[in-house]
This record gives sequence, structure tokens and C-alpha cells, in this order.
Amino acid sequence: MATPLAASESKPAAKADLVKGEAIATQVCSACHTSDGSRGLAANPILQGQHPEYLVKQLSEFKSGKRENAVMKGMASALSDDDMKNVAAFFASKQAKPGAARSKDLVALGEKIYRGGIADRQVPACAGCHSPNGAGIPAQYPRLSGQHSDYTELQLKNFRDGVRKNNPVMTGVTAKMNDREIKAVADYIAGLH
Repeated sequence: MATPLAASESKPAAKADLVKGEAIATQVCSACHTSDGSRGLAANPILQGQHPEYLVKQLSEFKSGKRENAVMKGMASALSDDDMKNVAAFFASKQAKPGAARSKDLVALGEKIYRGGIADRQVPACAGCHSPNGAGIPAQYPRLSGQHSDYTELQLKNFRDGVRKNNPVMTGVTAKMNDREIKAVADYIAGLH
């Protein structure tokens, strides 16, 4: 005979509701990220095709203040855990559109760092965690391929400069990179498929 506690422990987690997620995306997220999370303003991340676990983690960290951003804290604070799961599943269900690198001069340097790191400063290859094609590793590392270079560059500088504090590994990696290297990696990522 199962006790109520044992019964609740074996109950599967509720499945994300894409319809509710789409409603949140349309009502709450669309002004900055577009209603489907596509290629909106370059200052904001592309959410299409991002791993849902990563999106939930970021929303939770905005809500708790672990990741600081006044606008996103306000938006995330209004969301329940289920809301976060639903909107993350909605954005993850969309196929991300490819981007393009902008600087032919920097893209070769960006590729070299992304694929091989910077050995003399012990900067690991980005591909080691984010995969060779930028797909990331679900629940661990975000998808980067096609992301706006302006957004990626800003986030890398924020990690390096201590503005973004929610990932000590990225803080350590970027601490060893200069502005040109960061810009090159961000541009390479934008065109990565």
C-alpha cells in the first residue's frame, strides 16, 4: 500500500504546455525577443531553438537576482515555475534561423579560438562545451550557433568584467581574452551552423 508521500514522489513532472508558452511569449517576451524568439534586435538574444533547461535556468536566475538585469528581473519575477517551463519549451520548439559573420578579417581568428582555444593563455576551445557546430549540450551549455554577435560580444565582456556573475567557468575563460578576441569569437559564432 503506497503512502501519500510515496505516491507524490513517483508522479511524473507535468509536461510543458506549448500553447501557454506561446501566450506568454506573445504577451510578455515579444517586445524584445519577438513573439517566436527569432532574429529581433541584435542587443537581445535569439531564443529560438535554445535548450529549454538553459532558458529556465536563466529566467530563474534573473528572478532570484543571481543574474542581474533590471528589465529581465521584472519580466521573470512575474513568471511562475510552470510559466518559465512553458515559455522555454515554446521557444525551444522553434527552429533557429541561421545567422552570418560580418567581419572577414576577424572570422578566421574567431574560428581558431572557437575550435582550438588560446593555448599560451590556457583558454579552452569553445567547441569543447558548446559543441563544434554550436549546438551546445542540453541542460549544461547553451546553443550558440547563429546568435547575434553584438549580444554574444556583450555577454562575453560582461563575464570578463564581472558584470555577469552567474557562471564562474565563463568568468575564468573570458578573463584571459582581450576585446579583439572576444569580438572575433562572437562574430564567428554568429555565422556558425
